[in-house]
Amino acid sequence: MNAHHVPSPRHGSGQNRRQFLGTLTAATAACAVGTPRPSRAAEGGRLGIRLGFDNFSIRALGWKADALLDHAAKQQVDTVLFSDLDVYESHEMGYLRDLRKKAADRGLEIQAGTGGICPSSSSFNKKWGTAEEHLSLTLKVAGAVGSTVARCYQGSARDRTSEGGLAARMEDTVKVCKAVRSRAMDAGITIAIENHAGDMQGWQLVELIERAGRDYVGATMDSGNATWTLEDPMSNLEALAPYAATTGIRGSMVWEDDKGAQVQWTAIGEGNVDFKAYVKRYAELCPKVPFQLEIISGFARAFPYFEDGFWKGYEDIRGREFARFVRLARSGKAIPPFRPAEGVDRRKAEQDYQLAELEHSIRYCRETLGLGLK
Repeated sequence: MNAHHVPSPRHGSGQNRRQFLGTLTAATAACAVGTPRPSRAAEGGRLGIRLGFDNFSIRALGWKADALLDHAAKQQVDTVLFSDLDVYESHEMGYLRDLRKKAADRGLEIQAGTGGICPSSSSFNKKWGTAEEHLSLTLKVAGAVGSTVARCYQGSARDRTSEGGLAARMEDTVKVCKAVRSRAMDAGITIAIENHAGDMQGWQLVELIERAGRDYVGATMDSGNATWTLEDPMSNLEALAPYAATTGIRGSMVWEDDKGAQVQWTAIGEGNVDFKAYVKRYAELCPKVPFQLEIISGFARAFPYFEDGFWKGYEDIRGREFARFVRLARSGKAIPPFRPAEGVDRRKAEQDYQLAELEHSIRYCRETLGLGLK
């Protein structure tokens, strides 16, 4: 996602962690001389799925594209998603092509992206011009850096209570996509729309993609944002995998409280999302799609669905999805939020925390889940 909030520490790291919810009803093989060495993907239970990260995972450092490529190479990942247009020093073709070459020299694939493209969403930023101009610029940047996707999103949970609700915002997003269809098709780039910050559940994003045209529009599948729509990440995976072009993956701790539930995003391997089961299903449904980490952690969001007032804007939530979310919440427990140690500079603490969260997640994905090609 990019619900765009900052912090979060790790269990066992000596720092605090997270907090939420109450009660609810319902539903390697060394090679012999002359024998070709197998790829690392074939060794040690590797699944052959590319592993990478979204630059938003380490947003507090404020690094530009060159530094992020250096860090990605150091972490030995396969891909890196630049999910905003400000990460570049410029949008000049020469500079962007140099980044593409630098990435290739380090065995990295760049994926490009931006923020909201729905002109009627409260999340829309006019910095890059009209919605059509914004998406056109993103496609241009994506082509220059060699990206086959242009990641973007519609809006946020606030759109649910806007005039016309989520349906009206979806219609406006479809219009923007159709306006740039020929550019995307000519460039061979998929407009990859994310289920973002509590806006759409997986089935709703599928509906948007089908209406826009799946020949050039796909999904950025976000496991963490699923929980912000009262959706189990596994339900989200099963809905979006056939449409997925890229991903933004993080863990979640979901737990019950006396008003409903709370959600706190986590590093991979923490929280109560079963990532072994998730990755097994991922390998079955979309093994060619990179597993890109967008780690955002350390703060909780409440979903007081026992209160009548909560449901304004959530009338579209379907029983089956909600029941699976409730079951997930019942398996969770409250965890503390991130707080810097006494006397420590908060900015430095957040930078160190985000680096540690990402590095922990990469190790867990590689060593426990068998992800990555390197």
